[in-house]
Amino acid sequence: MKTSRGSGDKGKTSLFSGERVSKSHARIEACGDVDELNSAIGALASSLPEQGADLAETINSVQSTLLVAGALLGTTSSSPSAASLRRVTDVVISALESDTDRISGVLPRLRGFLLPGGHISACWAHLARTICRRAERRVVSLIESKEGAGAQGGLAEVAVYLNRLSDWLFCVARYCNSVAGTAEDLWKK
Repeated sequence: MKTSRGSGDKGKTSLFSGERVSKSHARIEACGDVDELNSAIGALASSLPEQGADLAETINSVQSTLLVAGALLGTTSSSPSAASLRRVTDVVISALESDTDRISGVLPRLRGFLLPGGHISACWAHLARTICRRAERRVVSLIESKEGAGAQGGLAEVAVYLNRLSDWLFCVARYCNSVAGTAEDLWKK
């Protein structure tokens, strides 16, 4: 199959639901941020220290959920295909919250603001966290716009998931530094 088609050369692309829109459309912007986030999480997975291998299963689940989120973001709620899409469910959100609690339960108490950095995996987790926050802002903006039509089509759950995911990524960054034996760099006021 040919990868390049040239159909986007004039600044238009297709939503998952088939409509042609500008590449700067709110749904495309949100999809792009979620895709970028997924790529950063892939880099995180590739850089995990051996002692952080217990994160691999959750990372795989997170990446799969982000693909579900991308499909929801790329489909208008009025599209016939919207009803057949998987959703980001409360069960998925709760599982992420539980894993955040598990990870934070083994970390030392945080005693100030951290400077992002440390082990390469922690750096990727911090970068993914900031991309996640941007993606969350884009989804909220989409929900509030006429294109988003409120929180229809599973967008509200995507926003909640991204909010929880950024918390998880923060804990993962700290965890990666911890298991790699890398000290956290506290901000010195």
